[in-house]
Amino acid sequence: MAETPHLGIPEQLARRMSMPEQHEYLRAKHARPKLSRRGALAGGLAAGVAGGGGLLVGRASAASAASTELATAPATAVVDGSLVAPFGRHLAFGADPKTQMRISWQVPFAVKKPYLRVGVKPWELSRKIDAEVRDLHTPSLARKPAVDQYYLHVGLDGLKPGTTYYYGVGHDGFDPASPERMCTVGSFRTAPAKPETFVFTAFGDQGVSYHALANDQLILGQNPAFHLHAGDICYADSSGQGKDSDTYDARVWDQFLAQTESVASRVPWMVTTGNHDMEAWYSPNGYGGQSARWSLPENGPDAKNAPGVYSFTYGNVGVVALDANDVSYEIPANKGYTDGKQTAWLDKRLGELRAQPGIDFVVVFFHHCMYSTATHASDGGVRDAWLPLFTKHQVDLVINGHNHVYERTDAIKGGEVGKPVPIGASTDPTRDGIVYVTAGGAGKDLYSFGPGVKDSYEGNVHDHDTIVTFHWTKLRLPDPDAVEWSRVRYPGFSFLAVEAESGTAPKLKVSALAESGQRIDYFEVKRS
Repeated sequence: MAETPHLGIPEQLARRMSMPEQHEYLRAKHARPKLSRRGALAGGLAAGVAGGGGLLVGRASAASAASTELATAPATAVVDGSLVAPFGRHLAFGADPKTQMRISWQVPFAVKKPYLRVGVKPWELSRKIDAEVRDLHTPSLARKPAVDQYYLHVGLDGLKPGTTYYYGVGHDGFDPASPERMCTVGSFRTAPAKPETFVFTAFGDQGVSYHALANDQLILGQNPAFHLHAGDICYADSSGQGKDSDTYDARVWDQFLAQTESVASRVPWMVTTGNHDMEAWYSPNGYGGQSARWSLPENGPDAKNAPGVYSFTYGNVGVVALDANDVSYEIPANKGYTDGKQTAWLDKRLGELRAQPGIDFVVVFFHHCMYSTATHASDGGVRDAWLPLFTKHQVDLVINGHNHVYERTDAIKGGEVGKPVPIGASTDPTRDGIVYVTAGGAGKDLYSFGPGVKDSYEGNVHDHDTIVTFHWTKLRLPDPDAVEWSRVRYPGFSFLAVEAESGTAPKLKVSALAESGQRIDYFEVKRS
């Protein structure tokens, strides 16, 4: 009986196994003696992160991370803590961005007593908090070496709204408050107590590349309050089918977090799960790796098993993150894994946000496209599960990734154009329908639109009466469509920047920017 080439499950057996069953099989086959998280760190063990971590004596360089691997040491080495620098810092809100922040980072070796320092002045980091350690072991897969990774987390609660805080991360031998380490101190700002104008950014399908790094730096220049990442985060799983045979290299995460640190250490990086984020080894749903690396709001239907499903409010905007793997027809590896809990929670949460005083707009983001004409086209699964709820609760803006392009629809109502929304126009979701944005040009290899379909963006408008495309059905088959709703199409690296204004005439001012900084789209959302 042949084994599958990547993970070592007999092929005939693998075809009959679900993703959870594959997980249990692999856990048993590759089981290793395991120390407790605290025990390994307190004991000062040093485990080399194969290909991704090493003796770092300064901040990790994002540019080098995009093209090279870091040095490694033998797993039996004992490393002086003064030689091990933390890297890959990334922030995320808790459920209440006014009072909660989650700070996460990585170390390339196990260290003693990791901690975070925080204060309201960079030279007064007097508060010291022990870090939670989430270690992650990946066995040797497809001739790639075994990898041990160490992720550290601190949750800050009871913060003051609208306040800038400074923080540093360290361990025995590496104190961020010491004069020689002050350059590693970062900062963040909590959400204001009352709504005020702010900007947030969004994209999906990033990966590790110079284009991804360029988008990160351009985003930093927008001074966003937070960033939404619509899944397919780093592409450590380059296959993206959620199968035991997917090609996987855990070391890509080290490169990604080093690349992203320059912006994610200052801007809360709010991620959800795409098909390339189902990593079968770590948990029955493939999300154990995500839970180790990220600390996200735990107010969704099942924070343990569905970490990419949550919600938060910032100013006058309510944000909902969803996991489209749960409902996708195109890539069904995790289809139905929440047993309907996510969709029931979504209905309840959208109703709560609509009833909440001070919330003018509701933004939903997830990975698979509800409306797109590019390579993957539209997923009938997300339409069937969630479109009725978006319509019921009059969602104001939907952001997707999956297709590695920028595409924006007219306002869609009942599956048809409710109102044309050319570049520079405005729309009212209470009357016109919902605008859907595919912002999948974050940094991974780009896609294109279909034969004969012209690009159309600001300064280069080419409208089509209809475009031939398709949507995925329950049978995993593409069903052809001729659609009129594709308004803006740009096949380059790009991201979304949204300015939210409050007051007597609230609006969302939505722009799309190319990697060059050129604006390629602009429209406004207003509610009557």
